[in-house]
Parts: sequence; C-alpha cells; structure tokens
Amino acid sequence: MSEPGREASRPPRQTADDAVLPFRVVRPGVLGRLVRLGAVADTILTRHAYPEPVSRTLGEALALASLLGTALKGDGKFILQTRTDGPIGFLVVNYESPGRLRGYASADPARIDVTTSRGDLLGKGHLAMTIDKGGERDRYQGIVALDGATLTAAAHTYFLQSEQIPTFVRVAVARHFGAGPSGQKGWGWRAGGLLVQYVPPVAAGTASSEEDERLVGEMAEAWQRTRLLAATIEDHELLDPTLAPEMLLYRLFHEEGVRVEPERPLSVYCRCSRERVATFLEGFGADDLVDMREADGAIGVRCEYCATSYRFAPGEFA
Repeated sequence: MSEPGREASRPPRQTADDAVLPFRVVRPGVLGRLVRLGAVADTILTRHAYPEPVSRTLGEALALASLLGTALKGDGKFILQTRTDGPIGFLVVNYESPGRLRGYASADPARIDVTTSRGDLLGKGHLAMTIDKGGERDRYQGIVALDGATLTAAAHTYFLQSEQIPTFVRVAVARHFGAGPSGQKGWGWRAGGLLVQYVPPVAAGTASSEEDERLVGEMAEAWQRTRLLAATIEDHELLDPTLAPEMLLYRLFHEEGVRVEPERPLSVYCRCSRERVATFLEGFGADDLVDMREADGAIGVRCEYCATSYRFAPGEFA
C-alpha cells in the first residue's frame, strides 16, 4: 500500500515563498511542517518602522504562528500573544484559516539598543496561544511563563509541560538582499521555521506487556534520531529563497524517508475599513469624542495591524 503524500526527492517542486509545507518522516512516523515567509513577512514588518530587534521578534512570532496555525482543521483562528514587562510590552499575531496572517508589536524604543538580547526584549510575563475553532465551539488557551526566554524556547516549554508532546522547533529571521515580488532588488525581511512533533501510540507508563515496553523504547529512539537530524538545520537554509523546501527536507530526512503534503499558501490580511472604524467611533459618547478630536475638530484613527490611517471630518460625528 502506498504512503499518502508525495516523496520529497529529486527533482524537487519549486515551492513558492509564503507557504507552509506539511510533511511526514516515514520510518519514525513523525509529523512536521516547514514554513517560508518572504513578501508576507516583509509587508508586516516594514509597515511600522520598528527597531530591528523588534522586527526580528515579531518575525519569529509570525513563523511560529504559521507553523502552529496550519494544524487547525477547517475554519478557525490561532492567536499568539505576549504581555510582558520588557521593552516589547505587547505582541500579537493572528492566523486565520486557511492561511491569513496579521500582527503587530507595541514596544518602547528608548529601552532598546544593539546590546539588548532577544530574551531581554520580552522580559517577564507570559505567552498565550489561543485556538478558536469558530461558531459555538469552545476556545482553548494555553499559557506559558516568559522569564527572559525567546518565543521559540517558550513554545518548547509549552509543548513539554502542557501538551507533553515531543516537539522540536527552530525559526530564523533576517533581512535579505534579493529580488522582491516586483522583480526589483533590495533589502527585505524573510522568516522561516521547522517544526517536528511525535505523539507515541503507547503513552509512557501505560505499557501492558514486555513487547509494548520494547516498542515504546524503539519509538523513543526513533524520535531522538529524528530530532537530532532536525537540529542540524541551519538558519540560512530556512531562509534561502533558492533552496526549495522539498530539497531541504530531503537533505534532512532522506535516510528516514520523507513525504510531503500539498502546501498551504499564506497571505497578509487586515479586518479594518473606514466603515468598521466609523461604527467603532459611533459607540462612544459625545464627551469621549471631544477628547479624541484634534485641533481642527477632526478625529484620526490608525489601525495597529496594518498602519492604515483613517481621518474623519469635524461634522461626521456630532
């Protein structure tokens, strides 16, 4: 019986940027996802003119949210959010099925310099990951403490302590010089990430026979072997636009066998519009609107996600 999916071998399909490629490492039965963000990352990160360390951290969050959000079945939302006492006091990325991303960060530039470490940028607080399946279905939220750790390290801790799922995650973010979507060359942000997870069929401590115990041991060894192979990946491989994701997976796991599923395209979105903002303002009382008005009586509102500014003339709200 043939395995589902398609073997990742030569010649690779030239998978485009801004997509997640699900895959399975055949021999150990490990599932994984590989993400590449080009124009999506650059669009979101350049809208706000963040200090470079803030852009890198938000880029890391975009890659993580892409890897985790694409596990959703059907319609749904995945929200990655931090609140801390660090220079980046608040950060949020929304992933909405089937593959739409938006995000922003609130940071204090005066507390950031070139010596600020990635962990110090976030400081102490928490990382929350929320799954909203839509409709009347329950929302699920997992929370893990942030104490000078990076987002990737916190995600590792969450899967180890809360989900108890063996997980390996690596993400990379950098500015890259090359041709953009328009064909013109210049500097642009890129992000990439790799996630592999293994859920043993027999939970530790529940084996009912010596054969089951031996099977658990073999599975543990298979996971460790796969994790070590995944850990050989380099940042430049995650970001290289000339290295097809299928070829990268083949490099990592060809000895174990690797099969890929159809890619999941990613795009940038925002829910704001002039009509939505007007409806929002109509909910305020007259006194509150007075406080919002500028010197000429107009009201200006800027969307935190996409940085679009909306201006309403003095007579639009009585």
